Amino acid sequence: MKVAIVGVSGAVGQEFLQTLSERQFPIDELILFGSHRSAGSTYSFRGAGHTVRELQHNDDFRGVDVAFVSAGASTSREFADTITRHGAVMIDNSSAFRMDDDVPLVVPEVNPEDALVRPRGIIANPNCSTIQMVVALKPIEQLSHIRGIHVSTYQAASGAGASAMDELERQYEQIVDGDEPKVDKFAYQLAYNLIPHIDVFLDNDYTKEEMKMHHETRKIMHSDVCVSATCVRVPVLRSHSEATWIETERPVSPDEARRAFASAPGIVLLDSPAEKQYPMPLFVSGKDPVYVGRIRSDVANPNGLVFWTVSDQIRKGAALNAVQIAEYLFR
Repeated sequence: MKVAIVGVSGAVGQEFLQTLSERQFPIDELILFGSHRSAGSTYSFRGAGHTVRELQHNDDFRGVDVAFVSAGASTSREFADTITRHGAVMIDNSSAFRMDDDVPLVVPEVNPEDALVRPRGIIANPNCSTIQMVVALKPIEQLSHIRGIHVSTYQAASGAGASAMDELERQYEQIVDGDEPKVDKFAYQLAYNLIPHIDVFLDNDYTKEEMKMHHETRKIMHSDVCVSATCVRVPVLRSHSEATWIETERPVSPDEARRAFASAPGIVLLDSPAEKQYPMPLFVSGKDPVYVGRIRSDVANPNGLVFWTVSDQIRKGAALNAVQIAEYLFR
C-alpha cells in the first residue's frame, strides 16, 4: 500500500499522520507533499522520518494507491489530474468537488457504497459541520423520513485551520496583557465573542457554510430534505457543537431516538440531564465519535425532535472521515 498526504503541514495533514498511525492503516510506503514553503520539512511516522516533497505536475503519484488531500480548493482543482493520472484514489478534504455529479460525497456511516462509483478517481470529504450532523440523522432517517431540518452550529476556531487556533489563543493573551487583540483570520475578535458569520454571504443572506449544509446533506442522504442552518464561530479551540431540530413523517419519541442513537455506528449517546451529562467540546476534543445528547420532543412541533451533537472537527470532521473512506474501499 502506497499512500500520499498532500498538505501535510496543516492541522488536518498532521491529523492524517496521527489517525493513520492510531488506526494501523496498512502502509508500505508513505509520501508527503506540501507547498514550496514546507518542502524539505521532515515529519515522523511510525518511528521513521519522512521529508516533504514540493507538490508539482510530474509523475510523483505513480504507484500511489490513495492520496489524502487537504491543501485548499484551488490546489485540489489544479492538481486533481496529476494526482489521479496513474490510478490513485484522491480523497479530497476541500470544497472543490463536493457538489460535482461525478464525484461521490461520502460519510462512511451514512453512504459508504457511494465511494465505489468514482468516474474521476476522486471522492469528496464533506464539510465538517455536515459530517457530524448526517451521522446523527442517519439512525433517525431509518425510523422515519426526515422532512425538514433546522440547525444552529457552534463552530470552533479549528474550522479555520491551525493559524486560527493560534490567533484565538493569542487574543486571550493580548487581552490579559492589556493589549489590543489582533484580528486576521476572522471578521472580528473571536476571544470573548461569538461571530454569526462563517464563509461569505450569498444573495439569499445565508452564508456559503450554511448552504453547504443544505446541499451536502441532500446529496449524502439521497434525500429531498431541506436544511436551514445558522453557523456561528465560537471561542473554542477544537470540536464543533450543533443544536438540531428535525421534523419526521411520524412522531419519533425521545426514547425511540435514544435507542437508535445508542446502536448506531460512530455515535456515543451521552444523554442524562438529571446527572448533568451531555456532550461538550471540553471532553470531546481529540476523540473520534459524534456525541449525542439533550434529546427531547419539540414542544413547537408534534412531529419534531431536538438533539445536541458535539464532534471533533479535525478528526471526524476531516481526517478520520477520509481515513474511514479509505478503510472501506480497501476492505
